[in-house]
Amino acid sequence: MAENGDRRGDARWTLVTGASSGIGAEIARAFARRGRPLVLSARRVDRLEALAADLPVPVAVIPADLAAPGAAEGLIAAVAARGIPLHTLVNNAGFGLRGRLSALPAQDQTEMVAVNVTAPTVLSRLVLPGLIARRSGGILNVASVVAYLPGPNMAAYYASKAYLLSLSEALYEEARPHGVTVTAVCPGATATEFSERADVGGAKRFTGNVMAPDAVAEAAVAGHLAGRAVVIPGAANRAAVIGARLMPRWLSRKVAARLQG
Repeated sequence: MAENGDRRGDARWTLVTGASSGIGAEIARAFARRGRPLVLSARRVDRLEALAADLPVPVAVIPADLAAPGAAEGLIAAVAARGIPLHTLVNNAGFGLRGRLSALPAQDQTEMVAVNVTAPTVLSRLVLPGLIARRSGGILNVASVVAYLPGPNMAAYYASKAYLLSLSEALYEEARPHGVTVTAVCPGATATEFSERADVGGAKRFTGNVMAPDAVAEAAVAGHLAGRAVVIPGAANRAAVIGARLMPRWLSRKVAARLQG
């Protein structure tokens, strides 16, 4: 909808979903510092427009609720209707739900899977052919360190991030021969609105090492532009992933349940 700047002649546009706050907003800022024009998308138009006004690059604001059927297709159609050639897709939109699968509202979980799993899959499918044809650009997917663990008390959320990590690594190999980079960033606990919406503020995982979203975003963008398949920001998070890989699965289940308790 809203738009600022002049997009003529620039082929490095970056689409960031979930750009209204947290890691998504900081990723937008990180790309803007590198001179990238941006398409910002999320549900909260007022926040997107405020961010757009604060950025020193051309910006198009296209609101979308990726939990809605057909929203991903509609978003890409809206980008194309503005004549914007996408160079980079950032699949950042996502949310979590804390509680037992058997107790959480079914509709809430369905919407979470739509945003965390279906939307990035569809968006990637729609964007990749153009990137491959132009032999440039890439996709940056915001997964999580929890992708390396089963997640009692947040089962569907952990599983959604495991899916996104697996998808990213597979697409990295598919796209790399065509000059396209697909990266998964796997942050740990980060100081964003996520913990409030997911009701995990009191969980042990969110009471220790918590990173700032700008640090996560800078590591993600720098790693993606360096051509890396997976980026894990922060030494503590990298150590946690190594530990998760070395642990027997029966033990990792119990550890995850304690951290999420």
